[in-house]
Amino acid sequence: VLTTAGSPDKAARDAAATEIGAPTMIHKIVTTGYRTLQLIHYFTAGEDEVKCWTLRKGTKAPGAAGVIHTDFERGFICAEVMRFDDLDRCGSEIEVRGEGLYRQNGREYVVEDGDIIYFKFNVTAKASKVDKNAGK
Repeated sequence: VLTTAGSPDKAARDAAATEIGAPTMIHKIVTTGYRTLQLIHYFTAGEDEVKCWTLRKGTKAPGAAGVIHTDFERGFICAEVMRFDDLDRCGSEIEVRGEGLYRQNGREYVVEDGDIIYFKFNVTAKASKVDKNAGK
């Protein structure tokens, strides 16, 4: 059964899979693909949203910042990092900080799978080009 968008209806798909005894393998396919391509996830969070970003294993903090926006990479100052597992275990950012698990890392930090990162950056406006013909 297809929805109007052309994608399988989840309930119908699940029913058909159960009927023939074939559980979905989507999670395994995605996980295997990420592992094979050496991709990892990291997260950013604000007051009203959490985002998951994908990048290659071994990417340093400025490169991860550049995935979000090139200005973040260009003006990179540092990356404040906590692990998702630490946040899950501690229950809050305050507790993570209290246990000394919230770290400030520089340009050489290699982002790890499951990091929650707050990037600090500063981008100044480029100097305006001087018109060579001005004043002539």
